Amino acid sequence: MSGCEGAQPIVRGVVQLPENSTRVVDADEEVFLLYTDLAARKATDGSDGFRGLGHIDSHEDVLTITLNLGMPVQTNGDTGDGTTQLKHGRGAHKKKARAKRDDLERTLEVEILQDKTALRSRKGDTGSVVWHASVDFAQAVLRQLHAKNTAGLLNPEHLATSHVIELGAGTGLLAVVLAPFTRHYTVTDTDDLVPLIRKNVVRNQSNSLGASSKWRSSFSPSPNPSNITAAPLDWIEIRNASAALRRKLVPAEPADLLLVVDCIYHPSLIPPLLSTIDYLAVPGRTAVLVVVELRAEDVVREFLQGWLDLSPAGEWEIWSVGGFLEGPYAIWIGWKHTGAEGMS
Repeated sequence: MSGCEGAQPIVRGVVQLPENSTRVVDADEEVFLLYTDLAARKATDGSDGFRGLGHIDSHEDVLTITLNLGMPVQTNGDTGDGTTQLKHGRGAHKKKARAKRDDLERTLEVEILQDKTALRSRKGDTGSVVWHASVDFAQAVLRQLHAKNTAGLLNPEHLATSHVIELGAGTGLLAVVLAPFTRHYTVTDTDDLVPLIRKNVVRNQSNSLGASSKWRSSFSPSPNPSNITAAPLDWIEIRNASAALRRKLVPAEPADLLLVVDCIYHPSLIPPLLSTIDYLAVPGRTAVLVVVELRAEDVVREFLQGWLDLSPAGEWEIWSVGGFLEGPYAIWIGWKHTGAEGMS
């Protein structure tokens, strides 16, 4: 592995790699480090490092999810240290009054419909309920965007002009909360799940982030919910289709950001997922952001090795991002260099 610590930030399209990111060249080494860290966390906090499959509550038809957006950005009179300056009288006498953190922190509530019947009756269905990884990733990204953090994982200025394609979106939670910050957001999953995604998008339109004054900034999200397209995209179909048919099965506009959150859990789906990622990634344009919950070590290793194997001549550059998410997760950023084969 090689790192970018202490160097200039590495930018890959809309993604900005944190300083502690490391280049992945060996799947065994990367997975060993990930699970060693997971075991160390277990020893420190007493947890077993595993929480089952990772869904939040599969017994509810509707989940109300509260995302903590952190402290508001500094405004006039805000010292930035948790205190507020108050001016009294004609003089410039200033008094500091510490505000309670709980009073200052902002939250966002979304309601997400689940199809708990499908989880039990439709073979292989896992996307009909909400999973921890999506919630944790959404909160981490929103906190940075809300803080107008230009050094965050996703550059807010670039994101505002980007087309995002999400694979394996499940209930559509990420589309609901992240689409307002993008130019266009295409949310995909199997045909059976698209109606559920559309219901959740419509259900939360009135809760658009752009409708609240607390979000207004130089990077304000778009209040227009019509920038979301929900469409079926089956990885197995992509893998098995001819070149001509593939072009008809995928979004017409290439992705600036390809988002893959908690889609790595079954070995049989790894080859078609990798084929889909490889096809949709446009060299020199598409950043691929993969979030995986660390469950079965062999499955995680198989995916990462398969991704590296797509790059016999160095077409793919893959980075491991540390410190962005708390919990049993790995985050990888992939970038295909120009000159490599890809979607045209």
